[in-house]
Amino acid sequence: MQRTLDIRSLQLAELKDKLGALEQPPYRAGQISDWLYKKRVGSFEEMTDLPQTLRAQLADQFSFEKTEIVRVLGSRDTTRKFLFRLRDESLIESVLIPASPALYGSRSDRRTICVSTQVGCAYGCKFCASGLEGFSRNLSPNEIVAQLIAVESRVGGSEKIDNVVFMGMGEPLANLDNVMQAIRIINAPWGLGIGARHITVSTSGLAPQIKKLADDPLQIRLAISLHGATDEVRNKIMPINRRYNIETLLSACDYYVAHKKQRLTFEYILIAGVNDSDEQAQLLAKHGNRLRAKINLIPYNTVHGLPWSRPSQDRQERFLSIARGAGVAATLRREKGHDIDAACGQLRLQTKREQLATR
Repeated sequence: MQRTLDIRSLQLAELKDKLGALEQPPYRAGQISDWLYKKRVGSFEEMTDLPQTLRAQLADQFSFEKTEIVRVLGSRDTTRKFLFRLRDESLIESVLIPASPALYGSRSDRRTICVSTQVGCAYGCKFCASGLEGFSRNLSPNEIVAQLIAVESRVGGSEKIDNVVFMGMGEPLANLDNVMQAIRIINAPWGLGIGARHITVSTSGLAPQIKKLADDPLQIRLAISLHGATDEVRNKIMPINRRYNIETLLSACDYYVAHKKQRLTFEYILIAGVNDSDEQAQLLAKHGNRLRAKINLIPYNTVHGLPWSRPSQDRQERFLSIARGAGVAATLRREKGHDIDAACGQLRLQTKREQLATR
């Protein structure tokens, strides 16, 4: 049976077109979007200012999929991790991150959500839990947006999300069309109303899609998950580098910064004995200066079953000092959620293993 389209995957203009085909006036689209994103109802029947006949037509043409929160873990630093079950029983994760002034220039009172874009991941970064069980499918726009709505509903209206990073499970640029559709809903005043400059998309290095993103007029931010300053290091831990090596990636970034007002960020997870040498710090700073990029250093969050570990505090500080000494804007992110295994994919993997163990 063919799956019907969830109404929350539509832009306002698309919704108006659908309603026009039902011989409904355009203003009905505004009423529906208010119910979806302001009042956040869970069914068409709750849209009480719509005629009953229209509610029946909507229920016949569109789905209203449920995103169920199945587990929540809370950290001592107030980071919270959410595990969701989707329509097909797939599991994905989001993380609500407390105020952090080092996170993409956000104000100290901002609340950031890290959202997933795929079930699993096909790109196989060696240090990451998301891809340990491979890739299942892309998330639809409504499944991406639903993560924000579900988390806000769970934590209450006093903790409104105002910063979104696409750094959860999956490679966002491998699901670019659905991600951009979701971002437009998140950004739109009729949607969630979060400013474009408070939305960051991360990529492991899909160079052609970076150029596509550069050509989009929306002024969102881009973060490059570099994690190695040379091809030798990146090849060891990030298979994507064999398709798009560092120079190809940096050339795509050159194109991006030439077309966008927003400053790039290099994400760099520090892994002991792998990418934390003085030489890597010097070369990373060189790449940062080339693009006038910010560098965000992140101590590795240990993943059970993987052999990697974080460098000592002294080594982290040394790496930071070298990068800053070369003239780039660099920050060392203080750990968030380490006590709840907040790195993406870990809670999903743990839950699936527990389910198998009880069968």
